[in-house]
Amino acid sequence: MSYANPVLSPTLPGTRVLADAIPGARVRDALLILAGAGLTALGAQISIHVPGSPVPVTGQTLGVVLAGGALGTWRGIASQVVYLLLGLVLPIYAGGTSGHGVLWGPAGGYIFGFILAAGVMGWAAERGGDRRVLIAAVSFFLAQLALYGIGVPWLKIATGATWSWTIHNGFTIFLLGGAVKAVLAGIAMPAAWRVERRFNSK
Repeated sequence: MSYANPVLSPTLPGTRVLADAIPGARVRDALLILAGAGLTALGAQISIHVPGSPVPVTGQTLGVVLAGGALGTWRGIASQVVYLLLGLVLPIYAGGTSGHGVLWGPAGGYIFGFILAAGVMGWAAERGGDRRVLIAAVSFFLAQLALYGIGVPWLKIATGATWSWTIHNGFTIFLLGGAVKAVLAGIAMPAAWRVERRFNSK
């Protein structure tokens, strides 16, 4: 079976991500980027308020890392940029919100962090970090941690709170949920690769 022209392929020479199993090039990539944004938007609608924190628990991060893992670095990044931009005019941020106010509010840094997280997971996937359950779960967890590098300082600036409050309410309370999402993604992606290998072996 032949794959996309390497000139148009977003992956490194000799590497593939799950999306590369789909024939096509530019149109395929555009549709996959939109699908990645849609997956994040869908996860955003699973939103649970956490007492004491202005940042809700959502399904977004699961969508972000899955998009990054399946699409690779540049398509994963592009999917989250599209999600961010669409959310300025459509109610697709957490809890059906939208607009500049969300981006510049306490949770805005996490949305910008999605771009970094998708890129990190895409980079790992291009190096086989999504093929085996344990390695995939660790990769997905580390990719989620990347977004806190933007989200937590942003939360502190937006709220003017202390570092201890910010770290607890913007990071610590989300670690368990992040680990669960990493395990789920770590199971899902290797399973998807097994399906892809069986399909292409026929």
